[in-house]
Amino acid sequence: TAFRAASKGRADAVLVLQSPVFVNERTQLADLAVKGRLPAIYDRREFVDDGGLMCYGTNFADLSRRAATYVDKILKGSKPADLPVEQPTKFELVINLKTAKQIGVIIPQSVLFRADKVIR
Repeated sequence: TAFRAASKGRADAVLVLQSPVFVNERTQLADLAVKGRLPAIYDRREFVDDGGLMCYGTNFADLSRRAATYVDKILKGSKPADLPVEQPTKFELVINLKTAKQIGVIIPQSVLFRADKVIR
């Protein structure tokens, strides 16, 4: 696997990019990173909830709420072409200390203070 190759090649860390395939296999990806003792960062909170080390990315709950306001406006007669394109405005940092301990990574206290959620 790519994780095995990264571990054998002495990679310092892994960045898992956004992909529908990765989201569906997030538990397996998190397990592979832990088995290879590779610190991995993901773009979605669900990876960390399922055992990944950390994520920094869009807060999808907020994004979904904002999308719902667009649906409401369209249902009330607004033309989609007249609505502005919006970018995500809320991002979140989530850290899993259980995983950090498993792979031997110490997360500095200054980083933990900045995290939106810390899984202990």
